[in-house]
Amino acid sequence: MESGFDSHFLWIYWMFKNISNLFTKNLQPDSQRKKQLLSFSKEISVHFNDLVLLDMAFHHRSATNEVASNGIRYNNERLEFLGDAVLGMATASYLYETMVGVPEGELARIKSVVVSEMTLAPIALDMGIDRYLVLGKGEELSGGRRKKAILADAVEAVIGAYYLDSGYQAAEKLVLHLIVPEIDKVLAKRHHKDYKTMLQEFYQKKYKTCPVYEQIKCTGPDHDRTFWVSARLGNVSYGPATGKSKKEAEQAAARIAWEAIGEE
Repeated sequence: MESGFDSHFLWIYWMFKNISNLFTKNLQPDSQRKKQLLSFSKEISVHFNDLVLLDMAFHHRSATNEVASNGIRYNNERLEFLGDAVLGMATASYLYETMVGVPEGELARIKSVVVSEMTLAPIALDMGIDRYLVLGKGEELSGGRRKKAILADAVEAVIGAYYLDSGYQAAEKLVLHLIVPEIDKVLAKRHHKDYKTMLQEFYQKKYKTCPVYEQIKCTGPDHDRTFWVSARLGNVSYGPATGKSKKEAEQAAARIAWEAIGEE
């Protein structure tokens, strides 16, 4: 698909590229890590000119001992931020150009599903991202390699890294390779359901108000927390449900409420 490279993205590209060059100087991965990064690139059929960018995409913030010589933390949060924007732009453009006549609300609904944590985390596992993550000891011990939020963030970071490395068109091609099959699942109603969005749309349309999520408690140490959340519709509460993040617990509570009101 042909895509314009608008001036806003061009400005973001050069800003992040220049900052990235400062951040990654003198951070070349060792030979063993280079082999791993090249193996990952081959698996997803892309080529990185700068393996430092790809390596950074796998470094979770918990690995705070990975610090550059200038004191800047070496993690994927900035790449995740950038990749989120590229992911959203490429997905929105594809939906706009291929689904002619479909209302904006429906396009937004489809986009919200396919760029969500619930969709990106399984994509990360399919890509093998869990094998390449660099985590802090606590996060490693608590099962961080299988946490949806960490996996989804890493997908966005890889997209951001590829965008800086090879430009928008290359990054867009990667995004569509990953996302178009998920769009097809949504259209065929075979996707992972976003119960929180479904519940909100239904309840807001019927009662002109939104569900309320209440955190009941949070247990466990900082690196391995479990959140307990209930979903309240009017005067009725459903749950509580648990999750390793508030988002995950809210999704679980929303599913309980959705199934209870018979909208499955």
